[in-house]
Amino acid sequence: MTDLAEANALQRIYSLEGKVALVTGGGSGIGLAIARCLRLAGARVIIAGRRVDVLESAAAELGPDVAWAELDLSDVGSLAAFEADLTARHGPIDILINNAGNTLKKPFEDSTMADFDAVFDVHVRGALELSRRFIARLGEGRPASIIFTSSMTAFIGQPLVMGYTVAKTAISGVVRGLSAEFAARGVRVNAVAPGWIDTDLYRKATAGDIPRQQKIMSRIPMGTLGQPDDIGWACAFLASPAAAYITGQVLLVDGGGATGF
Repeated sequence: MTDLAEANALQRIYSLEGKVALVTGGGSGIGLAIARCLRLAGARVIIAGRRVDVLESAAAELGPDVAWAELDLSDVGSLAAFEADLTARHGPIDILINNAGNTLKKPFEDSTMADFDAVFDVHVRGALELSRRFIARLGEGRPASIIFTSSMTAFIGQPLVMGYTVAKTAISGVVRGLSAEFAARGVRVNAVAPGWIDTDLYRKATAGDIPRQQKIMSRIPMGTLGQPDDIGWACAFLASPAAAYITGQVLLVDGGGATGF
């Protein structure tokens, strides 16, 4: 094999050319980075979320070939119509990135079931129902991939975010269950679990809290925060032919934070 042929083969194995990808929560932060990396890998990308102005701005930033769609995952009853409309306009989805999420920082003793439901409805119920609506079309004669955004919070204890912790831990079970049920139909199901990533959300959560910042950095053996594109490229890999034999896995992308000392 010539050097050029080897280079072309390497490019193909990581390429998403010809694929259509939907990224929920794709208008900002990690979701925006995922959308950008999938697009750079060759996919045609649709970003979805609740805030139309954010989506419009993100789509303009990503490029003229990136589409957007309004989506509220907490409104489970709207998801069937959302899927039908999106598929009619863009064709079958090959890659579904369940990234949209929310959180609530509150002491456990002050939290209510309604507080937990508000988080669980988006991360788990909404993502499951959206996946149900698309999965009937996924794998129709071609490989397909569903990727959830989990969190290192599913692996280590963190105070004040019990609802978020429960929801993200549930995703590990979702990934295992769906991967076992749909592997024979050519649908791979995995998750990426980000560690501490340098986003606006992280900076707001730690602004002025030097002890918290120091504690976080002391947990990361690599000694630095992750970048949003670190998560984006992990998703691009998991969605690509290079990961064709990977399913049912939760990939930690955390600089070693979940296992660091």
